[in-house]
Amino acid sequence: MKRIFVLGFICTEILLCTACNKSNGEQYGEEGTDTSGTTVTVPEDPALAATIGFFMSPWSSKTYTATSYTAATPPATATYQVTVDASRILTKISPALFGNNSNPYMTQMVNQPALITHLTNLRPRLIRFPGGNISSIYFWNRQPGAAPSDAPAQLTDADGNKIDPGYWYGGNTADWTLSVNNYYTMLQQTGNEGIITVNYGYARYSTAANPVAAAAHLAADWVRADNGRTKYWEVGNESNGTWQAGYRIDVTQNKDGQPQFVSGDLYGRHFKVFADSMRKAATEIGKTIQIGAQLLEHEPPIWATETDKRWNNGVLQQVGNTADFYIVHSYFTPYNTNSNPQEILASATTVTKAIYDHVTGSFTANRAKPAPIALTEWNIFAVGSQQMVSQVAGMHAVMVWGEMIRNKFGMASRWDLANAWENGNDHGLFSQGESASGEAKWTPRPAFYYQYFFQKFLGDRAIDAVVADSNAGVNAYASTFSSGEVGITLVNRAAMTRNVTVNFKNFIPGERFYWYVLTGGEGVTGFSRKVFVNGAGPSGISGGPANYNVLNPYGASTAGGIKVSLPPMGVVNMVIEKK
Repeated sequence: MKRIFVLGFICTEILLCTACNKSNGEQYGEEGTDTSGTTVTVPEDPALAATIGFFMSPWSSKTYTATSYTAATPPATATYQVTVDASRILTKISPALFGNNSNPYMTQMVNQPALITHLTNLRPRLIRFPGGNISSIYFWNRQPGAAPSDAPAQLTDADGNKIDPGYWYGGNTADWTLSVNNYYTMLQQTGNEGIITVNYGYARYSTAANPVAAAAHLAADWVRADNGRTKYWEVGNESNGTWQAGYRIDVTQNKDGQPQFVSGDLYGRHFKVFADSMRKAATEIGKTIQIGAQLLEHEPPIWATETDKRWNNGVLQQVGNTADFYIVHSYFTPYNTNSNPQEILASATTVTKAIYDHVTGSFTANRAKPAPIALTEWNIFAVGSQQMVSQVAGMHAVMVWGEMIRNKFGMASRWDLANAWENGNDHGLFSQGESASGEAKWTPRPAFYYQYFFQKFLGDRAIDAVVADSNAGVNAYASTFSSGEVGITLVNRAAMTRNVTVNFKNFIPGERFYWYVLTGGEGVTGFSRKVFVNGAGPSGISGGPANYNVLNPYGASTAGGIKVSLPPMGVVNMVIEKK
């Protein structure tokens, strides 16, 4: 039987209600009334989802502290309704969902103060390295030009052609690249942690008598040298792909009888060798690490390679419980397609759910124990209209984070911090300052600001938020802080303004609410390289306000209800005080 009690008394005596600042961050299944007689249910945390697992370990309670604000007047009326129920906790929010990818072609980073400042302010928490296809030809402990003696002078591509291997080296200290040592230093400078991808391709193309042992030993030596600085490790990058070094090998140079083409079964058998060597290395230095294996995020199409068609089954049947987590990649929109804004934004909801369903379905089909899911590369493939560097990419990112929270992903890292301009087909969160882009080096792209302000008003637990009109073109994501406040992000996908009222169940608003409005620059319903935050925008042709980290939110009284105006293709991040 639930008890009825007066919240004001309980807050004073035993600190049970959501409007209290709880030292342990826990909530309890009770029901109560405030001094005006409003009933409030205080929920319990749900069980930890297996698909999040240990990625939740760094979780800590969050406290919101109100700062100065700019007084603003909410709309007098609102047509659209969003209902937020603070008693329906979907999950605690994994702190590992907001990561990004570094790469070895974005400078040494540590000597780039503007970049370091932005990364410190953003704090993605996890930064992956060396990232991408380079992982399959990367020798972390070697100097330039000094590849291992068993690394062949040429590799074999998917069509059987001999090609220059283009090996990369962790000891390279040239200005244009990023060395292993400076990767670690960058993490320390910015307050972030790493996730490292070890070279699986080497297990395929090595000419050693035991190529798998050689590659596993290389990985284990990195674990030893890392000495506990990195918790999360991946074995390989997209090893199923025809574009990947090791997908096809020259069997005449192979000495352990491997087949010409990789398969999920083969990767799974090799993964166990890597995991065993890497865990032994961690044990030797008294550290614990988590090791991930690769899966495909969707059902392969009929024209897919035989490798892809059997990949998940082969991996899961071989790996068993050896993998601590499973890795997937997704670029959400169709490859090399000039997708429009609505197609891009729709993918955030549909594709995120489809990934979760496919991976968990693969667990079930192969009788594999569910494990945490890590989306270690994601972005959009839309090209032709500078979509990747636009405010729409930022809106898409916000929606993907919201959907990953709802679908209980454990970890994610967006691709990537910096790339190449390519006429705006650039995944980089920051500009590298190419002359064709017209941007100064390390100018943040719009997606940076969308992530920064999304996290600013994001609590530590996700709660239920429902948009009453499914045709409104509005998405809502809500959370609570352990200090009692509610955070809400509203995304307006429509090409017209939406005035929204936020209603609550099991939460009693305090005196005031605060919000930031993010919108594109000229042509806000299309693709804009600019983002404006509460009216403040960039001084140049792209990016956002230079003072983003000290920009005041708008603020208003809750007395007239919590109403906000969503501009066309706009995002609002708000927080509502507790009573």
